[in-house]
Amino acid sequence: MAVLAIDIGGTKHALAWFADGRLERRAVFPTDAAGGREWMVPRLVELGREWCAAARPAACGIGFGGPVDFAAQRAGRSMHASGWQDFPLAEKLERELGVPCRMDNDANLGAVGEHRFGAGRGAASLLYVTLSTGIGAGLIVDNKIVRGADSLAGELGHLPLDDGGPECSCGGRGCFEALASGRAIERRSGRPAAELLADAEFRRGYVPVLARGLRAALMLVNPERVVIGGGLSKAGDALFTELRAELARQIPASLPARVDVRPAELGDDSVLWGAMALAEETLCR
Repeated sequence: MAVLAIDIGGTKHALAWFADGRLERRAVFPTDAAGGREWMVPRLVELGREWCAAARPAACGIGFGGPVDFAAQRAGRSMHASGWQDFPLAEKLERELGVPCRMDNDANLGAVGEHRFGAGRGAASLLYVTLSTGIGAGLIVDNKIVRGADSLAGELGHLPLDDGGPECSCGGRGCFEALASGRAIERRSGRPAAELLADAEFRRGYVPVLARGLRAALMLVNPERVVIGGGLSKAGDALFTELRAELARQIPASLPARVDVRPAELGDDSVLWGAMALAEETLCR
């Protein structure tokens, strides 16, 4: 059985072709944030039609980089590109590609991907955090994804950490995303976040902020494991070693929450694997 998977992010878009649970083909192209939905959707349709012409997939799973109304299958909005407000993305792609489609927030699908196939295997509860253009999270409890009453569970990036901090894309101030995301880092410094994270001096200021946001989630949810994906997660062992130590320092000894923090095993493909699993489980039974 073949499944098409799509990952729509603030920095990149990706498509993947899965056959019988194996990733066989993958294409990645940068997101034109300025072009917004009017640029993104035709590009996805063009490439999707090209792939589907050779062999028709049984279903398509879509990860979207922003809030998603899962029940209605509509994109709520994008924090990074225009035109997505209350947009019926799954319906649009289903009509254009002629394939049943199901969508979810990209961090939710990253959580599913890592839980089933990556660094989260064996953990009944998992917090997956994506550190990229923005900051998002997906939460698994008792081996099931948690979406919340309004499909907004896991919006960790909009947790307020500093009332006097910089303005966030959500309209608030001092949110976790406004302080620690890739876009926030680059806006403040004028340098790519990936470059700065290789600098030990920069990490000395950055890691405590990152740990503060994660600590809030750890104390609220107490997950068995935390998996961090997204572009910033590629900073390597130094970042993760320092982050684990800082979390252990910030978490009070009287509340000894476990600190099992690991990088994503699936790298840039966590969302694609989760999209494949979503499509198989909801559309192929």
